[in-house]
Amino acid sequence: MLKDLVLLRGCFRLLFLYDVAEAIDLRRLRELLGPRGGPVKGVFPRRTPEYVRFEEAPIIEHVEPVNLGAGQRVACSVKYYSFAVLVVQLEVPFEGDWRAVLAQASRWMDAAEIDSHAREIGRRHVEQVAPAIIRPTQDWLDESYFIISLEQVIKPGGEPAKAAELLADHASELVQLARGEFTPLAPKASAEILEASISYYPTDLVIVGSTAAVIYDRAEDATATFQVLEYAKMQLLEFRYYDGLMTRLLSDVYDALETKRNLLLQRWSLPRDAERFNTIRLDVMELTERIDNAIKFVSDVYYARVYRIAAARLGVSEYRNLVDAKLRTMGELYDFMVDQFNESRSFVLELAVAVMALLDVILFAILLAKGG
Repeated sequence: MLKDLVLLRGCFRLLFLYDVAEAIDLRRLRELLGPRGGPVKGVFPRRTPEYVRFEEAPIIEHVEPVNLGAGQRVACSVKYYSFAVLVVQLEVPFEGDWRAVLAQASRWMDAAEIDSHAREIGRRHVEQVAPAIIRPTQDWLDESYFIISLEQVIKPGGEPAKAAELLADHASELVQLARGEFTPLAPKASAEILEASISYYPTDLVIVGSTAAVIYDRAEDATATFQVLEYAKMQLLEFRYYDGLMTRLLSDVYDALETKRNLLLQRWSLPRDAERFNTIRLDVMELTERIDNAIKFVSDVYYARVYRIAAARLGVSEYRNLVDAKLRTMGELYDFMVDQFNESRSFVLELAVAVMALLDVILFAILLAKGG
């Protein structure tokens, strides 16, 4: 039994994700960073198939440790995705019993000032690599995620704990870590959170929550799980961005249709507006497909399951569905705008034919009158 666990060792990983521009030129970025940065490599374990990889690996830059107040310095890295997502990661080591680790986790998750530190780090680094940033934005959309990496859980006899033992004897503490709570949760809430848990070996465990995750695994395998969780969070951020973009685009379309609904001549500009709106729609479709395929791990059963659990917990699928629905609506409105133009053009052509026929009749009548 594990009621008297002696020691837990690991680190807290605080992820802050920002959508900073339309895109990032990773080739130019590598030139600017030089030896300070390079593509992410060796994320997935050696046993993982070779095709489980990044389609376009992000660039990671290891920076100087940062001060977070009270003289505490923590490791920091900045990761750049081609989709213009910037990830600032802070790593805080921990060691202690369950109560001490729970207290630290709760404090780090509730520290609102950390976000301002991370955002400032992000802005400073974006300014340093500005030539690689394509059409930067001022108002950054953001997401954050908290990962508790349990690298060692030592039993009183000095042996490492197994995943089943942790779930049997410390489910409450694991759930508290996954939610950043210092107070135990109700049994029903705990059971719901533990539904999103997965193990591959008897000695590893992953519990995914909406705001945090707990990973108990070897460092080599834990790194891959970190990346899958970060990827799911990156998808959520990007789909949130495109959901907002499509909402604004649909509003513009409705305004354009309302303006030109009752004025026949103004409908002649509909094809130009329709093409402009449709170009944006096609661009969004292409970008969402690229985001979907940024990492190819579908054929790896374990990491695919981790991703599906994370996507469900984080709400990735819901936002993806919202974007898809708005893309379909945009496509239908595009067809409607084209139909409106075609109807107007047909009406004008028919009117022109009628006017010409009338002129012919008038001209013929005038000629008859003169001949008489």
